[in-house]
Amino acid sequence: MLFRQLFEAQSSTYSYLLGDEASREAILIDPVFEEVRREIALLEELDLRLVATLDTHVHADHVTGAWLLKAKLGSRIALSAQSGAAEADLYLKSGDRVAFGKRYVEARATPGHTNGCMTYVLDDQSMAFTGDALLIRGCGRTDFQQGSARALFRSVREQIFSLPAACTIYPAHDYTGLTASSVGEEMAHNPRLGVQIREDDFCGYMDNLGLAHPKKMAVAVPANLKCGKPDLPVAPEADWAPVHVTFAGVPEIAPLWVEEHSRQLQIIDVREVTEFNDELGHIGGARLIPLGELKGRLPEIDKSAPTVVYCRSGARSARATLLLQQNGFQQVANLSGGMLRWRAQGLPAGA
Repeated sequence: MLFRQLFEAQSSTYSYLLGDEASREAILIDPVFEEVRREIALLEELDLRLVATLDTHVHADHVTGAWLLKAKLGSRIALSAQSGAAEADLYLKSGDRVAFGKRYVEARATPGHTNGCMTYVLDDQSMAFTGDALLIRGCGRTDFQQGSARALFRSVREQIFSLPAACTIYPAHDYTGLTASSVGEEMAHNPRLGVQIREDDFCGYMDNLGLAHPKKMAVAVPANLKCGKPDLPVAPEADWAPVHVTFAGVPEIAPLWVEEHSRQLQIIDVREVTEFNDELGHIGGARLIPLGELKGRLPEIDKSAPTVVYCRSGARSARATLLLQQNGFQQVANLSGGMLRWRAQGLPAGA
């Protein structure tokens, strides 16, 4: 079997590609909308045919790529029958199987983080994809989307900790760089759900987390209740750079690619004058055109040149990118994460 663990940095989401080597059929667990281009490229390189996408739950921190992958590749969409989502092809109950070639994963209902959480267990019980039900030394929160601490405690104990101790655990997220664990490790060392923890202890802990809601929840949950089907037509893929299009329709590009190709790009900084030389600095060779002046200064910008727009965080430049598109700029992208991500990745900046 072919297996790949994929990562999306903004939401710290893991996606998982499993392929049957004999038939070349594959499934993809928890795909992310912005990474669909990457996933399609990987499928092509590995000569795999995607037969299904499986979401572990209705995510609140990112938009699933399930609908977009179906539109491009014809794969079926599978998720829990308890999810409340429309647009799926397979509504799974506990015990259902999703096959890819001669292999399959078994769906195990593990509600608690949300009412429609599923854990997917490989046929030989060597791998379990636990979504947010069980994280590495942690678990998903239980304070929204029909969450229940008691339900989560029982789900993990009955459906995940009943697997062999050597079964590798692959979660939907990790925020510290860890990639996998095992049933035995989590039973022994998980500070929330280890076998030494009682149900009342766990519920008291979870009921007092006091966490803020995910930043993308207002966008992600409604979108994922449609399996990631956007309200507007998806923009065509760019051929001038590895651009990915966000669910909001904004073409974005990674800082590292921009730094490596800066001499071939027209780079526009849409911050205010006082920000251009502040502590974040600016990208070498960038032209400063504040967002409020951009519409009136469009004739100064070469429409034929590949253009990257940036600001502090990527919010103002997202608006600028759409403005440029509306005015006939075809090769334009927003710098993902803006100067904050540029500097966080250690890329050079002028002051």
